[in-house]
Amino acid sequence: MASTTPLVLILLTLIPFLTLAQKAPAPAPSGPINITGILDKASQYTFLIRLLNETQQLTQIQSQLNSTSQGFTIFAPTDNAFQNLPSGAINDLSDEEKVQLILYHVTPKYYSLSDFLTVSNPVRTQASDKSGPWGLHFNSQGNQVNVSSGVVTEPINNALRQKFPLAVYQLGKVLLPTELFGPKAPASSPAPKSSKTPSKTPSSAAVEGDAPAPASSKKDESAAGRNVGFGFVVGVGLICMAVLA
Repeated sequence: MASTTPLVLILLTLIPFLTLAQKAPAPAPSGPINITGILDKASQYTFLIRLLNETQQLTQIQSQLNSTSQGFTIFAPTDNAFQNLPSGAINDLSDEEKVQLILYHVTPKYYSLSDFLTVSNPVRTQASDKSGPWGLHFNSQGNQVNVSSGVVTEPINNALRQKFPLAVYQLGKVLLPTELFGPKAPASSPAPKSSKTPSKTPSSAAVEGDAPAPASSKKDESAAGRNVGFGFVVGVGLICMAVLA
């Protein structure tokens, strides 16, 4: 009986812990990634959230995050970045161009900051088509990574989220794609006017009286003159014959 006492004491000691283990709830599964929540938490992204909603790209990206195997990377310009743009830079864009601008800030692949150190340029964006424009370029100086659109270059310093399948990086400038904001091709100049005076056509010469009369008309005039002279001689002869008679 004495040998069982230690075992009973041990069981009595463990019972409270076993009871707590049974009552402890299982960890809740992680819910869908909330892009708006990430931006709201960091604040200063009101303009970007508005554009994401207006272009309906927020819904698109959210739904694709549930099925992608590559993940996404979002470059998030702050409100100050949009305010520092030239007047009308965004409002003058068409609805389609606004969609392209938003998609230009999203890559169809997850990139950590260290990935940008070895990435191959240009990096495709969601705005890229099959011919390959609308790309981003990355370069590094030490551990500093810069992103360039060809129009602006901006360092990447602050990661709002850096966990697969979504990375979100803060930017102090809006990435302006060359396809929308690059230099425009000069308009072709009109062909120089010819300095030569066009030659006059026979019809216009006839109207202006510059061309000589046709040869046929001259022949007709000389024939008529001979006929008049011959008639005059015949008439004089007949008169003389009448006087002599």
